[in-house]
Amino acid sequence: MSMSALSSLVSKPPQAGTAAAGAPGAASKTDKSPSNPSALGPTSSAADQSDRFLKLLVAQMSNQDPLNPMDSAQVTSQMAQISTVEGVQTLNKTVSGLNGQFAQLQAMQGVALVGHDVAVEGNSARIDPQTHAADGGFELDGPATDVAVELLDPAGKTVGTLKLGAQEAGRHSFDFDVPEASQGQKLSFRVSAKNGADPVDVHALAYRGVTAVSTADGKLSLELDDGRRVGYDDVHAFL
Repeated sequence: MSMSALSSLVSKPPQAGTAAAGAPGAASKTDKSPSNPSALGPTSSAADQSDRFLKLLVAQMSNQDPLNPMDSAQVTSQMAQISTVEGVQTLNKTVSGLNGQFAQLQAMQGVALVGHDVAVEGNSARIDPQTHAADGGFELDGPATDVAVELLDPAGKTVGTLKLGAQEAGRHSFDFDVPEASQGQKLSFRVSAKNGADPVDVHALAYRGVTAVSTADGKLSLELDDGRRVGYDDVHAFL
């Protein structure tokens, strides 16, 4: 029996001996049986939709015409649909549980990162207050014949330049002695790279210490010593 036939079955008038709508003794409650799809109300979640779908299939099979039943292929198809819906619901519950366990495991592993250094996107130089040495890093998208690092003061003025020469593609680090006149300031850096006359794309990396870890919406975040919070996936390297 098709869904349209089921709807016709649901809407047919009451048989003899059944109280008609509006007659004395007639029930005033709305029919909430599974065979009345319009009375099931709107569905607001996947679970509600699956439940409604299963009720409609069961009602369809229960109300089929004994003289013209569904053939075996239709029955098999209906049962396969029921099994598929139940399987998807079970799979969703399993995946949800695994996600929760993974988030807890990731948080436990993240605790071990506290006190360690990471490389994240950024061009702020990390300066040792004792030695006044600045460090940072960068990634080259390709090999370069000439790489230079400029140390910049808060106004963007160059206070020193470090020539690194030829460098291979990949991640590199540098150390820079901060000039005495610029010590105590927040400095940044700029990296330029060329392969012959052609420029090479460079991604500046700031080196920071991890002070704490946190989780939000199942994702691990790292709190850095410069006050920033970055996602675990945003870390380029662990130093």
